[in-house]
This record gives sequence, C-alpha cells and structure tokens, in this order.
Amino acid sequence: MSSDTQPSIGAMMAATVPMARTLSLVFVETTAERAVVRLPDQADYHNHVGGPHAGAMFTLAESASGAIVLAAFGDQLQRAVPLAVRAEIGYKKLAMGPVTATAELGRPVADVLAELDAGERPEFPVNVAITREDGAVTGEMTIVWTLRPNDPAKEKGEK
Repeated sequence: MSSDTQPSIGAMMAATVPMARTLSLVFVETTAERAVVRLPDQADYHNHVGGPHAGAMFTLAESASGAIVLAAFGDQLQRAVPLAVRAEIGYKKLAMGPVTATAELGRPVADVLAELDAGERPEFPVNVAITREDGAVTGEMTIVWTLRPNDPAKEKGEK
C-alpha cells in the first residue's frame, strides 16, 4: 500500500479499533516503511504526574504498530489475519503533553511473505519509539506480530 492510502488506514483503524477512537489518536503517516501516530494531550488520560498514562502510551505504540502492519500486509487479508503475539515496553523518560509513536518493521516484508507463501505462520517484530514534542524518547516498545493463515490446514502444515 502506498502513502496515498494513509487516510483510509487511519479511518480503518478508528473504525475497527474502538480504543484508537476513544484516545483520539491521529494517524499522521502510514506507509509500509513507517507509521507515525500522535496522542493529543488529554487530561482524561493523564497519570498521577500530569502526563499521558502508561496504558494510553502502550495503546498509542500498539496502534502505530498495527497501522504499519496494515500498510505492509493489508493486501494479504484475504489469506491471513494479522495478530499481535506479544509486546514489551520500556518507559525511558517522563512524558508530558502530546506524544508521538513512530513504528518501523523489524523484518523485510518480502521475507515475511515468503514464509506465509511456504505455508508457515510468520512472526515479525515492529519497533516503536514514543517521543515528546521536544524529540526526547520517552518510551520504546517492540510488538511481535504474526500473520495467521485463514486456512487452518495451512497453519498446521497440512496439505
């Protein structure tokens, strides 16, 4: 998918992931190379020190990872469903005000698709940096995704 599809990916995320809508996430850029999603500063989602709650930042980063997965593999939805497998987040600095998550794929798209074509259930990391407006990295997250084949026989390696 090209960057021309950016509004549709953001709209798709808002339509299918209610939490993205709830947090008023802004999908700034969504391509197969990079996704940038912004969490506006909203008092309802603050923590005890007045910055964005850790749960809101987790959702922001996970949503950015989902946007890049859709941009990179959205044309595969007829044969596989993308699913988050596991995630790890590290909170590095105090986040205040609006924060932005920038996601990048950790494996080449072609390698992931080759595994899917071979009947495997590929896993691939998406690395996300969460930054404040001043550019300071406040958090880093890695989400491992899979493309689960829609054909259960393929997932089990059966013919």
